[in-house]
Order: sequence, then structure tokens, then C-alpha cells
Amino acid sequence: MIRTATPADVPVIHAMVRELADYEKALHEARATEEQLHTALFGEHPAAFAHIAETDDGEAAGFALWFLNFSTWVGVHGIYLEDLYVRPEHRGGGHGRALLTELARICVDRGYGRLEWSVLDWNEPSIKFYESLGARPQDEWTVYRLTDEALTTLGTSPARP
Repeated sequence: MIRTATPADVPVIHAMVRELADYEKALHEARATEEQLHTALFGEHPAAFAHIAETDDGEAAGFALWFLNFSTWVGVHGIYLEDLYVRPEHRGGGHGRALLTELARICVDRGYGRLEWSVLDWNEPSIKFYESLGARPQDEWTVYRLTDEALTTLGTSPARP
């Protein structure tokens, strides 16, 4: 079963974010707190959304956390999937597919043009899974990121033409 996350789900979402970070060999980078997740998902101006995949007995098997993006080329919103995670003991049970199906349904229902996400290039099981659904890599694009000192330096410098 896939359902929209509620404020009561924040602790389990936080735990699964940390499990995902550990799987991706980057647990030391997972600094988000439960309070930050609560604000992002359920604050006055939610910036992100989440869905929970549940087992038949109500256990959280996985989650998808996403936000809206916008394509100036197609002129409509899309969904950017920030995190998709299914706990190891529940993999192969259809939870990941069900989460992606729900997000695709939201896109179709709302007229969004894209469902996009990133995957680590070494994560072959996920790559094969995504490709089995019809997803295709965007090899011509390279992701860039500003964080920490570089972000602060740029963000505190004067904006000049």
C-alpha cells in the first residue's frame, strides 16, 4: 500500500534517510534532523512531499521524498524525486515500483511533464530497475553542486554584472 506521509511518519522517514545515506556510503553527509524534515514536509509552506510504502501489517517498507520542479522548455511542472528507498528486507516485493507508479500517476493527473531523479553510477541494481520501467539516463547532462564553504562564499559576495 502507498499512502501520503503524515507528521507521525517523520521519525521513520528520518531513519530511512539515514539508512539510504549509509547504503550510498555517505552517512557522514546525512545531517538533516527530524525537525528539519517536519518543517520541509508539514510546515507553513511545505517544500517537499513524501509517500510511504507499507507492508500488509502496516510496517514502513520504504518511502519516496519529492518536490516540484519546472521546465522552461515544456512550460509545466515536474516531479524531482530526491529519495527513493526500500528497506533491504522488503526489496523485490514491488514497493519501489509502487512508489514510482504513484508519483507517475500524480504527474499524469496534474499535467506534469517529467518525473526525474539521480542515481549513483555504481548502483547497478537500481539502474537496471529504473530502465526496466522505461526510464532513460540523461547522459548529456552533468550535475553541479555548491555546498558548504563554496556556497557561503558565493552567497555572501556582491552580485555584479
